[in-house]
Amino acid sequence: MIIGKTGPNEKRIKINLDINCTNCNCKVPGGIQVSESYYETEEFEKELEQFKKNYLCGKCRDEKRVAKR
Repeated sequence: MIIGKTGPNEKRIKINLDINCTNCNCKVPGGIQVSESYYETEEFEKELEQFKKNYLCGKCRDEKRVAKR
């Protein structure tokens, strides 16, 4: 998953984080990618915290979509 704005030729950094689903609390595999210039900025930290608070795994996300229909 890519967070933040990245240019077409900008280098990206892959970060492995402990991300858990906010609904079922299962650990989500993989990490995130972020551009070098965006990494460790205040805006990145805020976006990352918001992302962790609202993240749903694929199973929970699909259940939520089906329930809305």
